Amino acid sequence: MSEEVQKKRWYVVQAFSGFEGRVQKTLIEHIKLNEMEEHFGEILVPTEEVVEMRAGQKRASSRKFFPGYVLVEMTMNDASWHLVKNTDRVMGFIGGTKERPAPISQKEVDNIMDRLKASVDSPRPRTLFEPGQIVRVTDGPFADFGGTVEEVDYDKSRLKVSVSIFGRATPVDLEFSQVEKD
Repeated sequence: MSEEVQKKRWYVVQAFSGFEGRVQKTLIEHIKLNEMEEHFGEILVPTEEVVEMRAGQKRASSRKFFPGYVLVEMTMNDASWHLVKNTDRVMGFIGGTKERPAPISQKEVDNIMDRLKASVDSPRPRTLFEPGQIVRVTDGPFADFGGTVEEVDYDKSRLKVSVSIFGRATPVDLEFSQVEKD
């Protein structure tokens, strides 16, 4: 059994976009039905928690960070390959050849797992801003003004934006929901 565990590697499976969760559930059911649990480990649809401001309130939701893909930890053999390949809404494996898929590297797996863990520890904002980025104000007294992001505070979901008023750059403190990327 320990020899089997060592042979399990992570593979990327392409699924119909929007059906990643269904593919995950179907794979788990087929594995149990065919009594192939020893050939499979985890089956993941990598998602991250994101926070957005709506109507002045923070709302948390999850977002897939690899839309259209499912990660499968498995021992690659003919039976396991056919089980995954013949699952509804699976388009195939990514990497390698059509008959012999290649696993992703352990470094890539570690990066994905770190990102999953970081997402649970501290949700990310839905929209990311960077200093120097051009934005347009959509709400408040400066609506329809353009500006440049000077500072970003993700903890408070606020930005300091330099807006040109009467030909002078004026720093304005805004919420994420009050601006959009230009």
